[in-house]
Amino acid sequence: MRTRAKWREFGVLIPALLLAGCGIFAERDDHQSEATKPGSARESLATNLEQAREVEDCLVVVWDAQADRDEDFDRSNDTANGGAISCATGTSPSQFEAALAAIRAAAQSGDKARILREIGIPLLFIDAEGNRRELTDPQRIEEAFDEVFDEETLGVLRRLELSDMAVAKEQGAFFELGSIWLSVPEPGARPKLVTVNRQALGEAAQAAKRKVDDNAGQSVPIRPDS
Repeated sequence: MRTRAKWREFGVLIPALLLAGCGIFAERDDHQSEATKPGSARESLATNLEQAREVEDCLVVVWDAQADRDEDFDRSNDTANGGAISCATGTSPSQFEAALAAIRAAAQSGDKARILREIGIPLLFIDAEGNRRELTDPQRIEEAFDEVFDEETLGVLRRLELSDMAVAKEQGAFFELGSIWLSVPEPGARPKLVTVNRQALGEAAQAAKRKVDDNAGQSVPIRPDS
């Protein structure tokens, strides 16, 4: 019951904070001067400051759900591709950093038990052909372990870094075009690995190869009339 109450509190507070920010801008629009019209440097600064306040408010809500926190690290690392980590996921960058470090170490060791400890239930597995399988209990995950966590997937897990992470609001955090997803079980908690998408992993590998080829000047353009 307490966990659900925390989720409800987080769900109510964030929209309220966003609405409050909208109200501030509405009042300012009524008294907008030439210096603060769209496109002005002053308006851009005001927008940046407002966004910074929003991120700080999200962190405060997250910290309230944590017994221990690293405020300096969280403030310095709360920006990811897709938005603020705390606002999008409901937990702090330091919790993601701890989870990623544990996943990297587990994958490096090849220790099955250590890897299993970092997995959330259910675990969604999508194979290279796009077939989806939801593994809903520890026994099923253990039975499918070698299929899900082959050497290619373990290689991805070994190189997960916070700086490469992207976030999607209310969905979690992901890497390599959605090959790997992490989700937060409750506000302020440490994330768990919840999706392994081998189809996306193949697409990410192809995209990386195209990028290398482009940088090397090896890409061949398609003729418009072909």
